[in-house]
Amino acid sequence: MVFEVSKVPTTPFDGQKPGTSGLRKKVKVFVQPHYLHNFVQSTFNALTPEKVRGATLVVSGDGRYFSKDAIQIIIKMSAANGVRRVWVGQNGLLSTPAVSAVIRERVGADGSKATGAFILTASHNPGGPNEDFGIKYNMENGGPAPEAITDKIFENTKTIKEYLIAEGLPNVDISAIGVTNFTGPEGQFDVEVFDSASDCVKLMKSIFDFELIRKLLSSPKFTFCYDALHGVGGAYANRIFVEELGAQKSSLLNCVPKEDFGGGHPDPNLTYAKELVERMGLGKSNSGVEPPEFGAASDGDADRNMILGKRFFVTPSDSVAILAANAVNAIPYFSSGLKGVARSMPTSAALDVVAKNLGLKFFEVPTGWKFFGNLMDAGMCSICGEESFGTGSDHIREKDGIWAVLAWLSILAYKNKENLNGDKLVSVEDIVRQHWATYGRHYYTRYDYENVDAGGAKDLMANMVKMMPTLDEINAIVKGARSDVSKVVNADEFEYKDPVDGSVSKNQGIRFFFEDGSRLVFRLSGTGSEGATIRLYIEQYEKDPSKIGRESQEALAPLVEVALKLSKMQEFTGRSAPTVIT
Repeated sequence: MVFEVSKVPTTPFDGQKPGTSGLRKKVKVFVQPHYLHNFVQSTFNALTPEKVRGATLVVSGDGRYFSKDAIQIIIKMSAANGVRRVWVGQNGLLSTPAVSAVIRERVGADGSKATGAFILTASHNPGGPNEDFGIKYNMENGGPAPEAITDKIFENTKTIKEYLIAEGLPNVDISAIGVTNFTGPEGQFDVEVFDSASDCVKLMKSIFDFELIRKLLSSPKFTFCYDALHGVGGAYANRIFVEELGAQKSSLLNCVPKEDFGGGHPDPNLTYAKELVERMGLGKSNSGVEPPEFGAASDGDADRNMILGKRFFVTPSDSVAILAANAVNAIPYFSSGLKGVARSMPTSAALDVVAKNLGLKFFEVPTGWKFFGNLMDAGMCSICGEESFGTGSDHIREKDGIWAVLAWLSILAYKNKENLNGDKLVSVEDIVRQHWATYGRHYYTRYDYENVDAGGAKDLMANMVKMMPTLDEINAIVKGARSDVSKVVNADEFEYKDPVDGSVSKNQGIRFFFEDGSRLVFRLSGTGSEGATIRLYIEQYEKDPSKIGRESQEALAPLVEVALKLSKMQEFTGRSAPTVIT
């Protein structure tokens, strides 16, 4: 089939600025004439010619509503812009970590390698005609586009006058594996639809000891549950957990990917993963059924994860610290040692303590996976994580929910390898409590105030910035709220100088440090599609073994009270309670 290229006149849209997670808006915004087209053309124009003309691109995502239409549009625009071939996961499905792996690992039949990808996802946000859609561009290292590129994309969206598209190109059947060939003004253009799971399975088998995990899963004493929340993780669950590792099919929950995520909110936390939380014995009702030993969930695009034990929640901050502490012994990929570890600034300091004890390089970075990617590309970091349920390693340049689940199964398998015929298995809770006994416990919680008025949110942050130089005034508020809370010894706005490229990221969150090692952090988040989200992080370190067994909310209650008073949360937002508590 021969196609022609059309130049379509267009005008700019306001607000097409991609954040660290790409461009996210409501579907009704994306379906406006030319809206997606403008962003895609602006991206092509921001890339160097060799990354477009004659290049191989990946185009896939989490399968949310509007994805199939968007994939056809991007295929036609890729052809018109001189791209040589497009790779699409079957049915348009590829998790964000799988896209990163495909860019880094996959080699086409003709020896081709991908130089980038359009990923269609709004991550953990809901899907459907009235919900969210998103798009982001990943580079040849498999990681998100750096700020230099996203800034260029944004500038281009403000001045764009036309876009290129092969309007006569028929839609490609993305449900059938195979190659479709076309011919355009610059020669051949191919679209290859490939199996979504095979590259991911191959990579995971090169990292973990599947045989050791299989032995654990085959033990009658070990029970397991994985919930994909109807996200793209379901495309991998049966292949990895059932076919490769021998888990029962009944151990998989909500593993059929759906455009609207089954009407749910595909965010793996205690609020939204209700079915898994109930099954693991952490819900309000008591079914009388014994919960599984291990449970896990991933989000819409399968880059986030939640880890649960029987009636036990593992905080993401503890999770990355425990993975780092056990990786060398339990995961073959790390057997020669860790190059370093890193966490996002709002994540608790549990990882810092592990790094100090094990003599590892440690980095504290702003929120955004690209900062970890820089460290990994420079060979400075092996394992990293963030409190927002993201954990990963240098096998790719994105966080990876399936990897995190397999990493925890590897630790459980390692701890129980001599114990599978014993009276009792070492449990998730045993591993966490032993970690606390060794390294101390970081009591930690996060309050999310979602879709608050953007003006009120900015005023709240500005008011705290104004207060920062006056520690006496701050401490007067602290003592007025709770006399049993330690005094504030420092307050600042987090700023990061990248040790690899020297770039500086300012205004990354407001921090209050207390004399006893406690910490409060306030951040404005841009991961939603409407309004603003204020995230409040509360942390208290406890090394006394007699005090590490308290309930988190009870231990942190005094600090929560202080945080709400200091920030004047209700006054600025009108909210008397957070939307979500993690």
